[in-house]
Parts: sequence; structure tokens; C-alpha cells
Amino acid sequence: MIRQIPNLMTSFNLITGCIGIYFTLSGHKIEALYFVLLAFFFDVLDGLLARLLNAKSNVGGQLDSLADLVSFGLLPTFYLMNLLKEQTSFFWIGILIALFSAYRLANFNVDDSQTEHFLGLPTPTNAMMITSLFLLPFELTVPLLLFVISCSCFLLVSPIRLLALKFKNYGWTGNESRWVLIIGIITLSLLFQWAFIPLIAPFYIIVSMTSFLVFKKLK
Repeated sequence: MIRQIPNLMTSFNLITGCIGIYFTLSGHKIEALYFVLLAFFFDVLDGLLARLLNAKSNVGGQLDSLADLVSFGLLPTFYLMNLLKEQTSFFWIGILIALFSAYRLANFNVDDSQTEHFLGLPTPTNAMMITSLFLLPFELTVPLLLFVISCSCFLLVSPIRLLALKFKNYGWTGNESRWVLIIGIITLSLLFQWAFIPLIAPFYIIVSMTSFLVFKKLK
């Protein structure tokens, strides 16, 4: 029974993603963001518990990807389509987010090398960036949204190596870049509060690329 606890957290990820989609389709942007953040919490928690309880399984891995596709693939897709539908009939382009997210997750499932790092932007980070766009201090025009979609699709499947927050131990040595990332996000979130959420993805990319050059930890 204990070994099923990580799968239970993954199920909560899926449930919160479904609720988030409901709020997205209803036009409730802030509630949709809340549930993306909650799904992200459960996504982190299931992996942490799986390692602590030594409860990793093939079924759990597949369930995790399916839940991620709903919470971090379909939810931001409907979010963007809803925003575009208010301004243009060309809103179907938002489906590309679901397509590229699915490819990103499938590629991760068959790539055993992504342990110390990820290849491409993780879907949870991408979903947080997209669903927090309304927090930006300027109008979300069609050209801007199309630019976001283009960048998002590229980053999801790009060969860019990004930090994976998977600790073998919690000391500073060997985890310098991970702690810099965590401390940086916490500090900037306290300083700028909600306004920093759309900038987490760019910050994550910058820290990851810098850490590769400075700490030489991404191999």
C-alpha cells in the first residue's frame, strides 16, 4: 500500500489538471493558474516520494506522463486557445502546445540519459509560463501570443540541456547550480511576488545555461 502513495500523488496531479482545464474554459485565469501550481506541487511530490520510498515503477512512470499531458499540455493549450479566440479565428494554432508537449513527454520516457539534466523545457515549467501570461504588464496581442507559442514549441523539443532538480544528496557540493536556482526563484518570488511567475521559465533557462559554463555539472 505504501508503494502506491506516489501514484496517489500523481492522480491528484491529474485531478487538479482537469479542474484547471474547467476554469480555463470558463475564463477564470487566476483559478486556472492556481491549479497549474497545485498540479506542479503534486508532480514534484510524487517523484520525491517515489525516491524516498523506493517505489519507482513502470506503471508509475507512464501514469506520471499521462497526468502531465493533461495538467501541463492540454491545460495551457486550452488557455491559449481561449485567449486567441477573443481576438482571432486563428485560435486553433494553440493545439501545437499539446502536440509538442506530448512529443516532449514521449521523448523523455524513452531517453535514459535525462537524469542529471533535461533536454528541452519541462512541461510543468512551460505550463506555468503560459498560464501566468495575464500577469504581464502589457496587452496580450495576437502577435505576442503567436510568438509565445512558437518559443514554447521550440523550447519543449529543443536539445538545450536544463537542470533537473533531482538530488542524490542535499549538500552544496555537487548541487551548486540546483541550490542557486532554488534560492534564486524563492528570493525573486518574494521580491516580485506573482509578477515573477511568467519569468520563472526564462530565469530557469539562464541559470541552467550559466551553470553548465560555470559549474560544469551538466554532463
